[in-house]
Amino acid sequence: MVELTGSTQNDLSAKVRSGNSKHGEVLVAEFQSSGRGRLERSFEAPPQSALLFSFFVCPTRDSDWGFLPLIAGLAVSKAINTKLDSNLKWPNDVLINEKKVSGLLSEKINDEGVVIGIGINVNLTTDDLPVPSATSLALEGWANCDRNELLVAVLTNFANLFDRWNTFDETLLDEYEATSSTIGKKIEVVGADGGRRKTSAHGLDPSGALIIDGGQLLSVGDVIHIVTN
Repeated sequence: MVELTGSTQNDLSAKVRSGNSKHGEVLVAEFQSSGRGRLERSFEAPPQSALLFSFFVCPTRDSDWGFLPLIAGLAVSKAINTKLDSNLKWPNDVLINEKKVSGLLSEKINDEGVVIGIGINVNLTTDDLPVPSATSLALEGWANCDRNELLVAVLTNFANLFDRWNTFDETLLDEYEATSSTIGKKIEVVGADGGRRKTSAHGLDPSGALIIDGGQLLSVGDVIHIVTN
């Protein structure tokens, strides 16, 4: 636990690259001055308002590591679901009432393992939210959430899911899909170049890629749910 850092993701990734880290190591920060989100976005929250942490895992299986961030999102959703109803927008945004309460990013470090960084909006007020499409646990009705207990719950959930994934438990796909608010919906995909296209989400393949129209696989991009009346 550190009071202040630029980014738990940067710090832990650097430690892994230097050879001074081990499987299961966790770094938690009270405040990040340069927090990172997916697709090189920034992630900022006032001190003591969010749960911000990164952890390092070393898979024993040699395939489909792209499914790990989806497992992490599922671990967060399970922890939140003890108090509130949440679901997952592909690949790993956690939503409550279609508003984002948590996001994460993952970084493969050579062939050693993966560093996963997670941010959960815990006590943010309406004025603290970065965008109108975001929310916090407090705003959704989870008052006085203990961030330490939430951290333990997320990591415990992830450890269980990770063990199942490592042993090729095929029911994980079904479990993710049951929690997904994306699969079965019409969506708009925003590519890294800003290009947009409309399609439908039909399921997941074992790598964590989204199966869209024509059986195509989507592995990178932002998804927007299309609301139909």
